[in-house]
Amino acid sequence: MEIIQSADHLKNHWGTTGRLIVFTLASSSIACLLVDFYKLCPMRLFTPFIFVPAMAVLFLFAVMDHFKGDGQLWRAVWIGLAGGLLAAAAYDVFRLPFVFANEWGINAIVPPMKLFKVFPRFGAMVLGQPMEQSSYPLSTQIVGWLYHFSNGATFGVMYLSLIGDGTRHHWAWAVLFAVELELGMLFTPYPAVFNIPLTTRFVVVTMAAHAIFGVGLGLTVRWLARRSPPTVLVPSATVGV
Repeated sequence: MEIIQSADHLKNHWGTTGRLIVFTLASSSIACLLVDFYKLCPMRLFTPFIFVPAMAVLFLFAVMDHFKGDGQLWRAVWIGLAGGLLAAAAYDVFRLPFVFANEWGINAIVPPMKLFKVFPRFGAMVLGQPMEQSSYPLSTQIVGWLYHFSNGATFGVMYLSLIGDGTRHHWAWAVLFAVELELGMLFTPYPAVFNIPLTTRFVVVTMAAHAIFGVGLGLTVRWLARRSPPTVLVPSATVGV
């Protein structure tokens, strides 16, 4: 008989309160932009003093659950991070033909669009540099891309905080989650701050890209959750071999 872990002394942190805490900590990534947009706090201050500490607390919370809890919160956090990162990669791959339409000679089929232009600006905002520069240093580019992927990873954690378990919900819920996120961002100062015209073409392409993100997130989270089922907990009196 398989050894099953005892439930004694193991606390479940993946309840309503735990999921709310995880969601709030993870949302500090996108909050970096929002608080800057609305002049509440510049990214150069919010990032090191709120976002980075929030990520450290999230990591410690997950590690504590791994060693002291039943592991469900730990499992959800790493699955969400992995799913979000893979979905962000799929999101960017989808946009590559638009970004390099001229270089690849496909501009007669795919309209050229500067869909990556915000990333160095993210880096400039985090580092306290002028947003508009004739040429962005490599360090600024790297910081901007890291921030971009932090959004993807934390969106994955936020999504799992909302649904609880990736095996119990259809992957299409992730598509709805991603599309709603982008719709919300379009109603913030985001387009104006980065001088992005809200043309029909842009809206269609960005919504399609976020739908791709949602598909990638939903399928990856579901696959990882099925491959890593939660530990079965029983009272210690029934544990045996």
